[in-house]
Amino acid sequence: MVHANTRTGPAERKPETSARPPLVRELLLVAGLFLVYKLGRQAATGRTGEAFRNADRVWGWERALRLPDEGVVQRVLLHHDTLIHLANTYYATVHFPATVLFLGWLYWRRPAHYLWSRRVLAALTGAALALHLLMPLAPPRLLAATGLVDTGQVYGPTVYSAEPAGDSLANQFAAMPSLHVGWALMVAIGLIAATRSRLRWLWLLHPLLTLFVVVGTANHYWLDAIVAVVLLGVTLAFFRAPATATAPVCRGSLVVRSSVPPSEPEPADPLAAAGAVPGAVR
Repeated sequence: MVHANTRTGPAERKPETSARPPLVRELLLVAGLFLVYKLGRQAATGRTGEAFRNADRVWGWERALRLPDEGVVQRVLLHHDTLIHLANTYYATVHFPATVLFLGWLYWRRPAHYLWSRRVLAALTGAALALHLLMPLAPPRLLAATGLVDTGQVYGPTVYSAEPAGDSLANQFAAMPSLHVGWALMVAIGLIAATRSRLRWLWLLHPLLTLFVVVGTANHYWLDAIVAVVLLGVTLAFFRAPATATAPVCRGSLVVRSSVPPSEPEPADPLAAAGAVPGAVR
């Protein structure tokens, strides 16, 4: 829609602050949710026999469904020690920091998208925790029938103890669903929804690379990733993404409606501005 206007300069926009929740409250909320999740995962420990029986079932289901062998992906990584080391490092260091940076950027530049993304991630993580408690699952690296290598223990680095049953820092029997994949996909979806750069679709490389890494390092089955994607899809159906309103932009003597939210500065796309590789944490 075009309207006549006597102004010749660009329309001024002020940063949107009304929709931004208090920072301290958000930090406490996110920290509390993370603590509840960690404690919940630890509550699921001590069920070693059940975890391995479920692993046998999942491995059998994948063969019945004719899903690709996880070993095909792992053999690609095992061709080069450097490649497998990079994959282990990505698995250990990118997952959580990338999600924190994602939420931090949204909080500062797109508060409405931040609230939406935080709610989706919280619901997804809660659903994952429930499934971890209901179905403890040993990862493929611990299941002898898979013939897969525990790349973290052999090549390093790893965040897991060599004795899964006695690991006090992490519950190694919480393989399904893969929150590495679920969170990575939500990061990509959130950034695609919150930015307008033509390059924003490259953020999908983050969940794709994450999927390659978690399967290649034998930390997850294909079904772990599939269940995570399904849970995220259901969660997104319950939480509607914020609508993007139109705001006037002056061009000469005309006012042209654009898709920029009113009274909000057009944020720089972190991908285009930083030249970053999707999924990389700096």
